[in-house]
Amino acid sequence: MAKKKSINSEKENFLFPKTPTGIDGLDEITEGGFPKGRPTLVCGGAGCGKTLMAMQFLFKGATDFDENGVFMSFEEPSKDLSLNVKSLGFDLEKLKSDKKLVVDYVRVERSEIEEAGEYDLDGLFVRLSYAIDKVNAKRVVLDTIESLFSGLDNQAILRAELRRLFHWLKEKGVTAVITGERGEATLTRQGLEEYVSDCVILLDHRVIQQVSTRRLRIIKYRGSTHGTNEYPFLIDEDGISVLPITSLKLNNDVSSDIVSTGVPGLDEMFSGGGIYRGSNILVSGTAGTAKTTVASYFAHKQCSKKEKTLYFAFEESPQQLIRNMQSIGINLEQFIKNGILQIHSSRPSLNGLELHLLKLKKLIRDFQPTTVIIDPISNLISVGSDHEVRSMLVRLIDMLKLNNITALFTSLNKHELITRPELAEDSVTSLVDTWITVRDLEGMGERNRGIFIVKSRGMGHSNQVREFIITGKGIELLEIELGPNGILTGTARKSNALNKKVSQLKLQNELDRKDREITRMQQVLDANIASLKNKFESAVEELSILKSTEDLYLKASADNAKK
Repeated sequence: MAKKKSINSEKENFLFPKTPTGIDGLDEITEGGFPKGRPTLVCGGAGCGKTLMAMQFLFKGATDFDENGVFMSFEEPSKDLSLNVKSLGFDLEKLKSDKKLVVDYVRVERSEIEEAGEYDLDGLFVRLSYAIDKVNAKRVVLDTIESLFSGLDNQAILRAELRRLFHWLKEKGVTAVITGERGEATLTRQGLEEYVSDCVILLDHRVIQQVSTRRLRIIKYRGSTHGTNEYPFLIDEDGISVLPITSLKLNNDVSSDIVSTGVPGLDEMFSGGGIYRGSNILVSGTAGTAKTTVASYFAHKQCSKKEKTLYFAFEESPQQLIRNMQSIGINLEQFIKNGILQIHSSRPSLNGLELHLLKLKKLIRDFQPTTVIIDPISNLISVGSDHEVRSMLVRLIDMLKLNNITALFTSLNKHELITRPELAEDSVTSLVDTWITVRDLEGMGERNRGIFIVKSRGMGHSNQVREFIITGKGIELLEIELGPNGILTGTARKSNALNKKVSQLKLQNELDRKDREITRMQQVLDANIASLKNKFESAVEELSILKSTEDLYLKASADNAKK
């Protein structure tokens, strides 16, 4: 999933050393991590994840990069911090016992600051220096810096002490993360961005249409290139994960291998006998046109070939999907038990658009599927604006193509005509490689189903609209039946077949009658021929007798003449 670093990026990291954060996605955005030996400011409002990001930075440093750390808190006691992050798998007590981490709580009382008269951080420097030397720390976190100055009104003293603090941290050579509360006119309440100017990261927690979303933005990163967009990030059981994908270059690998759709007869509509591996399929149609059934056929076929498949269902629970597909002969439960298939069901409103994408990214990383199915993508419209939906779908397709994953999306179209695509369709039809439409075919007072291929990049395909039926044995594509007014479906097809059968029977009866008549005529002809043959033979016999008599007469005459 990680992007390949360019030669320029490697050269930059050599000239500008960086400390990897270990936070999924963040190192990609910063192109290597936080500036090594310099302070980084992480600011934001309450509940946006500042403390967690700082703690994860320390934890990953100690466990993954052999860099010990110091966490100095001005708000939460050490026991509370350990308890809060334990659910995320961060065992601070073990790191402390292994002497890889020091967690120090500095209690700051407003009344004590007011009584002191003068204010400096000499005591903090001594305490922090002792903690750093104790574990030979390379990483330091100060959380939250505003607490140090909660009762100080003298801005001159405040700024002087801030300069001293950050200068002291640079002299110690530690990579520091300082968290700060977001202010109204400035990024932080104390204007820290003026002092911590090497790297400033802003975290934001917003609610849109009752859906919570967290986003991250790098305000500045002196001396280094970096991602400048807003990036969504997710807090779950593994900590913080950032989604760095905004727009990818079109340089992903492609495959010429053919993958079957699993639907009997549908593969025959493609000149290659299926679709290319790593391509994207969109199956769109109105309600009740068997989009989920087509998707389940595809999942079943892939799983039967031992291909790991990830199925996202936004309308049905896994149990309901399994039961419904069993009624038409598709057994998905066996593949779930074998660990080849994973079905994840949730309402789209559970998370924002970007968080759905983050969840998918993490599942792809952990499960390593070769096939992904999302049923349907049109439900995501309810949790985002038009622009957000299009942006999310573009990112999704880019991410799948980057990993060479064969994907199938279904989309609900409320309109019958293909000339009126829905938002979800309109957002991806130009991006997907293959577009298949299932639709209603109405006529003679009944509703039937039809399927046809709108497009398939790099592969010839049929231009026919094929009627299909769903029975207890599954989907069956029917042969094309043409009538005076076009394609015949349903009862019209059966009526036409019956008429054809009747016509064939009439024709067969007429042929049989003609055969019998010819047979009788042949018999009469044969009888006439036999009669004429008898007459002919009688005439020949009579002629032969006459010739014999004449020969005898001539012989007798000759004998008399000699006498």
